[in-house]
Amino acid sequence: MPLSAQPQERVNSSRARLTPAQRSNFWPPVAAGYALWRARSLTVLSGEELALGREAALFLGLCRPQPGERWLDAGTSAGFYAGVLARAGAQVLAADLSPAMLAVARKREPAPQIEWAELNLEFSGLPSASFDGVTVGATLNETRDPARLLRELARLLRPGGTLWLMYAARTGTPAQERLARLGGLTFPDPAWVERQLPGLRRAAGARFGSVQFERYVGEAEKGATPHAPSR
Repeated sequence: MPLSAQPQERVNSSRARLTPAQRSNFWPPVAAGYALWRARSLTVLSGEELALGREAALFLGLCRPQPGERWLDAGTSAGFYAGVLARAGAQVLAADLSPAMLAVARKREPAPQIEWAELNLEFSGLPSASFDGVTVGATLNETRDPARLLRELARLLRPGGTLWLMYAARTGTPAQERLARLGGLTFPDPAWVERQLPGLRRAAGARFGSVQFERYVGEAEKGATPHAPSR
C-alpha cells in the first residue's frame, strides 16, 4: 500500500483548526499564482537576491539527497522541493493539505518518482521511520501547531535521516505581528525550533534576512548499518 493511502478522516483531519493562511491555499486563484510568489518571496523577505536556483543549490549542497532515497516534501505547495529531489534521483512523497495546490504541483513537476498525497502532516498517520529525509518549505510558518508538526516530522525520519527546514524566523517587526494576527502565521525563533527536536542535531544552517535554512540530522541507531537506498 502506498504511504499516501490513508483513511479519508486522516487525510483532512481537523480542517476546522487550519489557520487563515492555510485556508487561503484551498482557493484555486491562490494556488495558480503561488509558484510566481514562491519564486520572488525569499528575495523580498531576505532583502537580497535569493532565487529558487540559489535555494536549490544550498539545499543540495548541504543535504546531498541520493538516488533511490525516500523523501517527504511536507507542505509541497507548487512542488518546488519535490522537483529538486526528483531530479536528484530520490523517490518523493509530496504532501499538502490543498487539492488546488496539488493540482498545480502535478502539472509543474510531472516526474514519475513523485507520489502526491493530500495530507495534514500534523496528523499524518504515516508509519514511523518511513523516510530518509524530509523537506519543509515555509509550512512551519503557516501551521497552527508548529511544535506538533516538528514532532511528527521527526517521528517520520529514519535513524540518521535529514530534516531540512526553510522558514521566516522571528524578527519582531510590526509586519510580522500583523501577519500573525490576520493570517495566523507563526514566526519561530531558531532556538525554539531546536528545542522542539530533542532527538535531532542541528548540523548546518544559513540566514538571509529573516529567511532561515536549517539542516537537522537524526541519531543513528547503535550498531545499525547505513540505510541502503531502494532501487
